[in-house]
Amino acid sequence: MHRILNPADYRRMPWKNGAGVTTEIAIYPDGSDLHTFDWRISIADVAADGPFSRFPGVDRILVLLAGAGAGIRLSGEGHDVDLRAPFEPYAFAGDAAVEGRLVDGSVRDFNLMLRRGRARGGLTSVRAAGDRVPAARFRLSYAAAGAHECLTPGHAPVIVAEGAALLVAADDSGPVGPLVVNPVGIGSVALVAVIDVG
Repeated sequence: MHRILNPADYRRMPWKNGAGVTTEIAIYPDGSDLHTFDWRISIADVAADGPFSRFPGVDRILVLLAGAGAGIRLSGEGHDVDLRAPFEPYAFAGDAAVEGRLVDGSVRDFNLMLRRGRARGGLTSVRAAGDRVPAARFRLSYAAAGAHECLTPGHAPVIVAEGAALLVAADDSGPVGPLVVNPVGIGSVALVAVIDVG
């Protein structure tokens, strides 16, 4: 299955801790919520310092999309991290108590969440043409800056506009072949999530 997801398809909702608003791009299984998902991809707009929502049993990967950046303190892990470089993934445990501190104004970030024991995967920032993404149960390519083209065997090329995403899901016959991601234009960046479940 190939499906283009446009911003009009996304779902806005409060953060789990009620301190802000998140925009959900995709969630699995369909109809699941913040307590029952296997995996979830979303964007958060962060306007003030404060705690991150806690997600026990969930591994998180965070990417700065816009803004000057944020510092995050992970209690229990004993260190601070500065997230200032856009489009660079940073992984941490959703179990941790995390405090966010804005560097200079609001930020927007991209989140991949994977429930341990039910989903596993990763997130890659694609800036060069011809990056091949291996087969997996789910692959989601989000146009973080500019547009990009996605190629899969047996399908016509798909152009993904900035802010939209392409979700490629395998069916019962097995994973679809490699996904090739080609950013279109100077400065185009695709964020590609690769997810297996079970």
